[in-house]
Amino acid sequence: PCEDPGQAGAMKILYLLFPLFLLLLHSAAGSSLGPTNKKQCEKEKGFCGFLNCSFPYVIAGKCSRFFFCCK
Repeated sequence: PCEDPGQAGAMKILYLLFPLFLLLLHSAAGSSLGPTNKKQCEKEKGFCGFLNCSFPYVIAGKCSRFFFCCK
């Protein structure tokens, strides 16, 4: 019994698509965790810091491109 040539090609594509699917799923899960703008950051009792947060505070999200939400 010979294999269908189309089936072998489909299996190769599945091996390539599965890691891509996991990568997309992983990035989508993390996108809604922290504040994404200044208003949300301040609403969650944080403040916006340029490029990083000073010692007792940690980055909890983003305010803009170079400003991070510190809590």
